[in-house]
Amino acid sequence: MLRIDNLGKRYGDHPVFQGLTRTFQPGCVALCEEDSTGKSSLLGIIAGAIAPDAGDVWIDGHSVTHAPQRALARLAYVPDDCLAFPAQTGRGLLEQVAAEKHAALDDAVLDLACRLGLEPHLDKRFEQMSTGTRRKVFLTAAALGDPAVVVADGPSNGLDAQARAVLAGQFKAWSRDRVVLFASHDAELIRACGACRVEVAALR
Repeated sequence: MLRIDNLGKRYGDHPVFQGLTRTFQPGCVALCEEDSTGKSSLLGIIAGAIAPDAGDVWIDGHSVTHAPQRALARLAYVPDDCLAFPAQTGRGLLEQVAAEKHAALDDAVLDLACRLGLEPHLDKRFEQMSTGTRRKVFLTAAALGDPAVVVADGPSNGLDAQARAVLAGQFKAWSRDRVVLFASHDAELIRACGACRVEVAALR
């Protein structure tokens, strides 16, 4: 469902990683080593938000380089920075993602929003929300369109205990039939969703 093929990335003269190759089958995988190891860069490349210097990413059989629209239609991305659209409301983002993925903003998605404690904040602008609330919007958006791959950078950052428990349960449920790949130092989340721990260096 997800394949990274000989990925390489550098910033200036600093190589972040090189030759990363792996195929991921349905399940939860946590990138959990120390900072400055390329976790966010790798997730951004998989999500099409960062261009690699070498290699390619395949999502559900589609190349992010050569068929980005088809590939990214099968992916959900929760970035580390959830303030890309300060003036947009939470509901507005959900409606935008639903339209892009030709999906319905149905009861199942709204139920996830409710369980995360997001419902009272949906009509606030992102600039009015806390860090955790912004993240809850993106996590709810990840439920739209039945993606084959869910990629999340620090998904539990800023979440309250109840929302973290809901997130762990959702990741565990999603991982039955899709790839859930996330970067986190949250040992409780990693344990609760049954994630396999992987280091970026081990993907070479």
